Amino acid sequence: MKPVLIIGCGYVGKRVARRLLAKGRQVTAAVRSEERVSELESDGITTRQIDLDSGQGLDQLPLSGAQILHSAPPPATGETDPRTDRLLSVCRKHPPANIVYISTTGVYGDRGGDSVDELTEPAPLSDRGKRRRYAELALLAFMQETGVPVTIIRAPGIYGPGRLPIARINAAEPVVNEQEAGPGNRIHADDLASICVAAMEHGPAGRIYNAGDGDHRSMTAFVMTTAELAGLPKPPEISLAEAEKRLSPGMMSFIRESRVVRADRVLVELDLNLRYPRMEQGIQASLAEQADHK
Repeated sequence: MKPVLIIGCGYVGKRVARRLLAKGRQVTAAVRSEERVSELESDGITTRQIDLDSGQGLDQLPLSGAQILHSAPPPATGETDPRTDRLLSVCRKHPPANIVYISTTGVYGDRGGDSVDELTEPAPLSDRGKRRRYAELALLAFMQETGVPVTIIRAPGIYGPGRLPIARINAAEPVVNEQEAGPGNRIHADDLASICVAAMEHGPAGRIYNAGDGDHRSMTAFVMTTAELAGLPKPPEISLAEAEKRLSPGMMSFIRESRVVRADRVLVELDLNLRYPRMEQGIQASLAEQADHK
């Protein structure tokens, strides 16, 4: 079995590492901070410290012949992703076996509530979406140039233990009323980890997959359901016009981009069954896991 290298081993990457280690795979994580190195090492995950902005530590990574999960985010500003460019420049010298990249469904932009699938031409509006699209194109160009297989996973909102809107609910932060709230797209972190593992093990070269649980209820519905299942007071509802004045620009950028992301291809082609196809299941499991770790 080929060794695995996880670039940017964060919330989802750590779940992927645990699954692969349980299968007897050799896994190395590469992260930026010393604190994260210590945390992952204490969890039994071999870890290297790197800096994708300066390039420090990249030449020492065990890239050659490895299966790579690239889950490091782009920089917070701009429309390009120099971090991915820097990683790929090192991969040219030490070619990996294949690369799986976690992108975002934000590359589709605003579709006015219409459906999109993997055949829909990306049209990102936000700089965040443009950076991810830049990385996708850089990776696909790298595959054409080198022959190293690349598989892209476009992820929607990721939730799970510690990633529920509990703080928002406790602060009574308002939500857009259900009548004006657009469709939602999300996936539980454990299901995304399953998709990543399957894509690394047998994802076709050049294939793009949308991830999602198929439960397209709105962000408002997700917040309200979380409050109900957690036994907390439901937050107030406001109009979309009022939300423009009261909610953060980052939150509003998510709310304004309305689309239904179809994610059937990944389940069929990679032969997967989601553990949490409905938000109630995923929220309950997340709350239970949070309680166990208190």
